[in-house]
Amino acid sequence: MDSRAISAALILSFLLFSAASAFNITNLLSQFPDFNSLNDFLTQTNLAGEINSRRTITILALDNSAVSGLSGKPLDVLRRILSVHVILDYYDAQKLARLSSDNTTVLTTLFQASGAARNQQGFIKVTQNGQGEIAFGSAVRGTQFDSRLVKSVVAQPYNICVLQISSPIQVPGIDAKPPRSSPTPPPPSSFSPVGSPKKAPAPSAKTPSKARAPPAKKPKVVADSPARSPPKAADGDDDAAAPAPSDESGASRGSFIGAAAVMAVISVFLAL
Repeated sequence: MDSRAISAALILSFLLFSAASAFNITNLLSQFPDFNSLNDFLTQTNLAGEINSRRTITILALDNSAVSGLSGKPLDVLRRILSVHVILDYYDAQKLARLSSDNTTVLTTLFQASGAARNQQGFIKVTQNGQGEIAFGSAVRGTQFDSRLVKSVVAQPYNICVLQISSPIQVPGIDAKPPRSSPTPPPPSSFSPVGSPKKAPAPSAKTPSKARAPPAKKPKVVADSPARSPPKAADGDDDAAAPAPSDESGASRGSFIGAAAVMAVISVFLAL
């Protein structure tokens, strides 16, 4: 490798190292005594190291008087509140003035990147009021633009900008403890273990199962049931076609015998 290639590699390495360590928020704020409390809070909550790991960022800084209202809060709550004041891009006062002219500019904060934000808590809005002041407020619906831009503290285009604001941005519900996410249950196994009982398949809604009707019982033959009528004789069978004597013919013969007996008795009586 010639000397020019070596020099180019060294320059590239220097540039990459410079870009990776472009700023240190602790060193920057230490130059301004008005932000000593904020600097201490950023160190206690480990936000300073996370801020320094970014390439481009904007800090909405609170002086000692404005940040005093956050003293005594748990470190996790303090971390969430301060991370709302860290914008994940470079914005100086001139850029904010241009963006806020339509009153609808929404900025993404470090709290949104944490994954703990809910209901737009990780976003802030910037606007310009009637007096020409730039104001900030939470993007949660119903909140007010209660924090104003005071001045620009330090700017290193286009890596970091520190802007002083008048008061902390109020974010509804940010003090509440975030709900724990329940673990996702494992997916059901595609096969059943040996010996596990199998569920009976549910009957289809379209073709409901029908219960089988019990077999019909054969009727019992009664012994004293009337005799069936004789079968009809075939054509040409005279004997089978002869009708059975009826009761009327029997009655006629009885009447004839009775009359003959009466006439015999009358004849005997006349003969005497």
